Amino acid sequence: MKLIILDHYSQASEWAAKYIRNRIIQFNPGPDKYFTLGLPTGSTPLGCYQKLIEYYKNGDLSFKYVETFNMDEYVGLPRDHPESYHSFMWNNFFKHIDIHPAHTHILDGNAADLQAECDAFEEKIKAAGGIELFVGGIGPDGHIAFNEPGSSLVSRTRVKTLAMDTILANARFFDGDLAKVPTMALTVGVGTVMDAREVMILITGAHKAFALYKAIEEGVNHMWTVSAFQQHPRTVFVCDEDATLELKVKTVKYFKGLMLVHNKLVDPLYSIKEKETEKSQSSKKPYSD
Repeated sequence: MKLIILDHYSQASEWAAKYIRNRIIQFNPGPDKYFTLGLPTGSTPLGCYQKLIEYYKNGDLSFKYVETFNMDEYVGLPRDHPESYHSFMWNNFFKHIDIHPAHTHILDGNAADLQAECDAFEEKIKAAGGIELFVGGIGPDGHIAFNEPGSSLVSRTRVKTLAMDTILANARFFDGDLAKVPTMALTVGVGTVMDAREVMILITGAHKAFALYKAIEEGVNHMWTVSAFQQHPRTVFVCDEDATLELKVKTVKYFKGLMLVHNKLVDPLYSIKEKETEKSQSSKKPYSD
């Protein structure tokens, strides 16, 4: 497990975006080899998405051969509602990059048979060869996706009733009116995310500090579902200084001492421009009489 500690939210967002960029480019995706990427919604990943859009617009990164799977969606909220996760992803990320709409997968919270929709989502992930990198965020109570406290740590994609803490936290997106906040959602399970070959979890802000403490310094506990990722062979937690407020000083010092090593994951920062240059040079025939 890696814990990446940066000073501020913007730095944590940029580090995460650089990591995603390097992973996609090093994977060398193509028409017969898509990079599968799990994605979250909410306020935490917005800074990361903005940097990824910047990389695309600068010509350093392409999403042409990337296939995405989103973590969750509200039940009963119209797809075109401004707070649906379909709207969130299109407005904040997808419409700004070169990803093909057919390669973006988001659960349908208005499906006639919700459990069948969840089962089909699991099958889509399998058909895509599994998820290469699943990016996630957490709530103040340590839930990942909508796997609320008490969720099974081997759960799969399913219908989930939202905890009151989650409804309260999300009320800010619905004019502060609790009556407008959906009470149910479709969500990937903890086991679904654990099946990914690599997981990166973004945790920022003092209000997430206790959850980070539970994830890093205490044992695996279904009341703090993010703690399950202690047992994943390739987990990267990316956080800002505020999120470390509940950690022991020696824990913070230990992981900060590893930053010289961990920063090698994003430095050098790769670009598809370099890949294209390499291809053009290798395609040139050597000089001959």
